[in-house]
Amino acid sequence: MTPEGKVKETVKALLKRYGAWYFLPVSNGFGVHGIPDFVGCYKGRFFGIETKTKGKKATPLQLIQKGKIEDAYGKWFLVDGDEALASVEKWLRSII
Repeated sequence: MTPEGKVKETVKALLKRYGAWYFLPVSNGFGVHGIPDFVGCYKGRFFGIETKTKGKKATPLQLIQKGKIEDAYGKWFLVDGDEALASVEKWLRSII
């Protein structure tokens, strides 16, 4: 499994533990570019999660989608390790 694949598995486990609905959009060149790796909803709150290996940054197209998600009052995360994963869990716990 790739390093990014391991990060994806930890995100999946967290989302499943909280019962969040999510899917991983397939990037095939015909859709919208920059969509996060995970798109989901938890207790009525929309989120997108981009996964990266430690130290990698979001691409310019991913940052455009981040802005669009946040403009629509959704939440966007970049998860590249335990600290970032903890911020997702903190957000999930904060939703009543």
